[in-house]
Amino acid sequence: MNAAIQTNIARLQIMKAKVLAALRKGENYELKTELNSEYRERRKEAVRRVIANMTVGKDVSGLFTDVLKNMHTDDLEIKKLIYLYLINYAKTQPDLVILAINTFVKDAEDSNPLIRALAIRTMGCLHVQEVLDYLCDPLSKCLKDANPYVRKTAVMCVAKVFDLSAKIAEDNGFVDAVRAALSDSNTMVVSNAVSALVEMNDMAPQHNVWKLESQSVSKLLTAVNECVEWGQIAILEALADYTPKDEKEAENVCERVLPRLQHANGSVVLTTVRLLLKYESFVRRADLLTRFSKKMVPPLVTLLSSESEIQYVALRNINIILQRHPRLLSKEIRVFFCRYNDPIYVKYEKLDILVRICSERNTETLLNELKEYAKEVDVDFVHRAIMAISRLAIRYESAAKKSMAALTELVETKVDHVVQDVVVAVAEILRHYPGKFEDVVPTLCEYMDYVSEPRAKASLIWALGEYSEQVKNINNVLTSFVESFMEEEDATVHLAIINSAVKYFVKQPQKGQALVLKALKTATEKCANPDVRDRAYIYWRLMSADPNAARAVVLAQKPPMEPESADLSPALLNELVSDLGCVSSVLQIPERLFIYKNTEKAGIPLKSGGMMGQVQPGDSDDGVSGSPAAGDGGMVGGMDTTNGGEPELLISF
Repeated sequence: MNAAIQTNIARLQIMKAKVLAALRKGENYELKTELNSEYRERRKEAVRRVIANMTVGKDVSGLFTDVLKNMHTDDLEIKKLIYLYLINYAKTQPDLVILAINTFVKDAEDSNPLIRALAIRTMGCLHVQEVLDYLCDPLSKCLKDANPYVRKTAVMCVAKVFDLSAKIAEDNGFVDAVRAALSDSNTMVVSNAVSALVEMNDMAPQHNVWKLESQSVSKLLTAVNECVEWGQIAILEALADYTPKDEKEAENVCERVLPRLQHANGSVVLTTVRLLLKYESFVRRADLLTRFSKKMVPPLVTLLSSESEIQYVALRNINIILQRHPRLLSKEIRVFFCRYNDPIYVKYEKLDILVRICSERNTETLLNELKEYAKEVDVDFVHRAIMAISRLAIRYESAAKKSMAALTELVETKVDHVVQDVVVAVAEILRHYPGKFEDVVPTLCEYMDYVSEPRAKASLIWALGEYSEQVKNINNVLTSFVESFMEEEDATVHLAIINSAVKYFVKQPQKGQALVLKALKTATEKCANPDVRDRAYIYWRLMSADPNAARAVVLAQKPPMEPESADLSPALLNELVSDLGCVSSVLQIPERLFIYKNTEKAGIPLKSGGMMGQVQPGDSDDGVSGSPAAGDGGMVGGMDTTNGGEPELLISF
C-alpha cells in the first residue's frame, strides 16, 4: 500500500515538473514549435497568433527567424501577415531583415500583381538603410509595370526611398519617374504621384522636387473627377497650394472643382472649400464670388448631420471659415441649435458659432434658445449659455435690453450656479453700456445670498460700488462685505471691496467715511496679499493728500469697454485657412508647432483677444478634454493610398 502511494506521489511530482517547465518556456516557445510544424494549417494558425500578440503589444521579436522561414508560401494571407510582422520589427533587427531580401525580390517579379505590389510596398515600409541597395532594381521595374495597381504602389514607395536617401532616389531616376507618372493613363497612379511629390517636397524643400505648373493643372482637374475619394483629396490639396497665373485660370479651376462640394466624404468637401477660399483673392467678379459662397453653404450644413466626431471637426473648421466670411451662414442659424443628445464638446462649438452668425433680425430667436440652454443640468454648459447671452448683448446694442430681461428672468430661478453666472454676465453688460440698465442692480442684491464664487462676488461688489445710488440700504450691504473681509480668501474680492468702499465714500462722504476707513485699515493691517495692501495704501494716501483729486480719479469718466474678441489673429487665420480640413484647423494651432521637431516656433499670436466662456487652446478646464481631435480619418490630413486604397495618415506626431 505504501509503495503504491509513493509511486503515485512520484508520478505527480514528475507531472508538476513538466507543467512548470512548460510554463517557464511560455507561449513564445509554443509558437516557435508551431511555426516549425510540418503541417501547413498549424503554421498558418501560429502566424495568426503571432500577429495577434504583436497587435496587443506583446514582444514576439524573438520569433523573427522562425517567422521568416514561413515566407516561402503561396498563401497570400500568410504572406501579408508575415510582411506586417517584418515591418513592425525591421528597425530592431535590421541585420535579420536581409535574410528576407531574396523572397522580396522574387515576389516583386511574381505573376500576380497583388503580390508584386505587396512586395514593393513592404520593402519601402521596412525603412531600413540596408534594404535600399536591394530595393532599387525591383522598384525600377515596378514603376514601369503594366498593371496600374503596381505602378501606383511603386510611386508611393519612391517617397519612402526619398525619405531614407534623397540622393539614391534622384540618382536612380525615381523622382523623374514619379513626375512622369503625372501623365499616366490611370487616375490612381496620377493621384498617388501627386501625393508622393507633395510629400517629398515637404521632406526636403531645398531639393525643389516638384512645382505644379499651369500645363499640368488641366490634367489634374480631369483626373480629380475619376479618382477615389483619397485621390481626390491629394489632387485638391495640390491645387489648393497652387498659385494661378491669372484670374481666368483661377475662375476655371474653381468652376471645375465645384462638383466636389457634393461629395459624401467630409474631407473632400473641406479641401474643396479650402481651395475656393484660397482662390477667391484671384477672382474679381463679384457675381462669381457670391455664387461660390452660396455653393459652399449646403455641404457645410450637411456635415452637421454626420456622426458627432465629424460634426466636431466640421464645426471647428466652420468657425475658421466664418472669421473670413462672417455672414456666410447667417440664414442657417437653426442648424446650429444644440440637440439634447449632442456631446458636450459639440454643444460648446455650436454655442460659439451661434453668437458669431447671429444677426439683429434673429437675436430674439437665439435669446429664447439660450434661455432654454441656461436651464439645463450641465453646469459648464449653463455657464457658457449665460455668457453667450452676455456676448450677444455686447455685440448688438439692439439686443441688450432683451438680453438683460432674459438674465433677470434667469436669476429668479434661485439656482446657485445660474445666479452667479448671471451676476458676472450682467456686470460685463454694465461695463459695456455705462449708465444703462443700472436699475437691475437692486434685483441682483435680492439674490446676494446665492453668490459665493469669487468671480461672481467680485462682479456684484463692483456693481454695488458703481451704482451705489440705486441701492437703498447700500451702507448696510457694503458694511457686511467689509466686516467679512478677512473671511474672503480671493484677492479679487478684496480689491473689489476696497474699490467699492472708496467709490461709495467719494460719492457720499458723510455716510461712507467710517466704512472706507474700516476697509482700508483692515486691508493694510491684516491682509497678507501685497497687491491688496498696496491698493489700500494708494487710496489712503490719495484721499489724505487731496480729497478732490481722489474724487476726480475714482469717478473719472471711463470709455465703454470694448468686447473681448475670439477672432484669430490675421496671420494665424490665413495659415489655418490654408490648412482647412487638417489637424491644425481642428486644434487651431499652426502645423509647425506640433508636427516638426527641433524647429523654432514662430511667434504668431493664437488669438487677437480672449472670449468669455470660449474654449482656448491649452485651457486646463476647457471641458473638452478627451474630445476627438479629428473625427474620422476622412476628415484630416493628407492620405497615403498605397495599401490597396486604404487611407494612411502621412502626419506623424
